[in-house]
Amino acid sequence: MLQTLDDLDLEGVAVGVRIDINSPLANGNDGLADDARLRAHVETLSELAERGARVAVLAHQGRPGDDDFSTLAAHADRLDELLDAPVGYCDATFSAAAREAVAGLDPGDLVVLENTRFYAEEYMEFEAADAANTHLVEGLAPVLDVYVNDAFAAAHRSQPSLVGFPERLPGYAGRVMERELDVLGAIEETPTPRVYLLGGAKVGDSVGVARSVLERGLADTVLTAGVVGNVCLLAGGAELGPATSEFVYDHGYWDEIDRAGDLLDTYDEIEVPRDVAVERDGERHEVAVDEFPPAADSPAMDVGGRTVSAYAEVIESAGTVILNGPAGVFEEETFAHGTRDLYTAAAGAEYSIVGGGDTAAAIRQLGIEGFSHVSTGGGASLTLLAGDSLPAVEALRA
Repeated sequence: MLQTLDDLDLEGVAVGVRIDINSPLANGNDGLADDARLRAHVETLSELAERGARVAVLAHQGRPGDDDFSTLAAHADRLDELLDAPVGYCDATFSAAAREAVAGLDPGDLVVLENTRFYAEEYMEFEAADAANTHLVEGLAPVLDVYVNDAFAAAHRSQPSLVGFPERLPGYAGRVMERELDVLGAIEETPTPRVYLLGGAKVGDSVGVARSVLERGLADTVLTAGVVGNVCLLAGGAELGPATSEFVYDHGYWDEIDRAGDLLDTYDEIEVPRDVAVERDGERHEVAVDEFPPAADSPAMDVGGRTVSAYAEVIESAGTVILNGPAGVFEEETFAHGTRDLYTAAAGAEYSIVGGGDTAAAIRQLGIEGFSHVSTGGGASLTLLAGDSLPAVEALRA
């Protein structure tokens, strides 16, 4: 059974809370370009503070070697603005300085500890029992009374800050984690017909989700778009020109063509794009799939109008629509049409779920509202929708 904040007496209790505030950074990494993920955790952090907990915040930003790998100083400043409680910052995670910062907290105060990924252990995957013996967990656990995991977006990983602490401390789910599991773990209870729109570039994950939901009878129709749609078109024998094929090959998706082909052979419920948009002389040109120029030097960048019309008709008759991944390169206005039109149609469905990650980023950029649930996690939501377990959640249940 998963315990939540409802099961906790928090007055004076030292809480280590893992959140996911990995965010786009401004130029020069001197601030946040988007605080949506921080806002998602305000409910949990505010409740902890209001109920008198002494809160140590654990989080990460970026990956080693990436341009957005940085400290959490800016995140702490923004949380201090978003919360009514005081939020401090400590440039250590599990050292004596970090332990002193936690021990010195008054009830209702918070401190953001340094980026967990500054330490090599946190970038490795462990079994929970082994994660409990890492320096991070061994160093910080002695000054904590309980552990709360609110980082649904990272719950598909088994890093020390996600799975190690529940081995040493009582573990609880925060409000974000609780809500995500309630929604994404109960897809079978949503209104039918149930339509999945799978796009973006996580081809392997999307193929796995499609197979899982079709095998379990959770999907009445699966619509494909984006790179996922292009791979399905190639699997069905479509000729999309060398540029599209090279993109698929260069990004390591070539092996997914056979998997997608098996899926298309097995299930009639999968729909692929009728037409695509390419760039020609700096402008958008829509081309029917069966009329694609063999020598086209531009890859397919978006779905075309015929596809949007056909897909929108399916979406408009759906009881539930689950979106995961954009329909094209939505970051460029020229190729945002498919994503904008299909997402707008989905927002009008009786019940609509946005799978997080790039999907959530797209709806924010395009200004589309009205969805029933917007997930905070891309990879985690895909894992859950595919019927697989989440290591961080299993650690809380243990």
